Amino acid sequence: MAVPQLDPAKLQLVQDLEIEMMSDMYNRLIGACHRKCIPVKYYEPELGKGESVCLDRCVAKYLDVHERIGKKLSNMSQGETEDLTKINLQEKK
Repeated sequence: MAVPQLDPAKLQLVQDLEIEMMSDMYNRLIGACHRKCIPVKYYEPELGKGESVCLDRCVAKYLDVHERIGKKLSNMSQGETEDLTKINLQEKK
């Protein structure tokens, strides 16, 4: 089965959107985990053990939830596409 080729402009747009989405996710992750795990006033220049553990857990949970949401949205989108295909086939009959 042949894979359809995207023209360079569309491919660049898809790549730019992917970069923008990943940058947004990264910035949200950094903001959320920083607020949760690092106190407003810094007492030491290095992260403490508790802060490091908190950040590790926060990042792991954030990425896990992000992955689950992505899968759920993908499944929903796929289901809607299948429903539209069924509707179109029924209308043609």
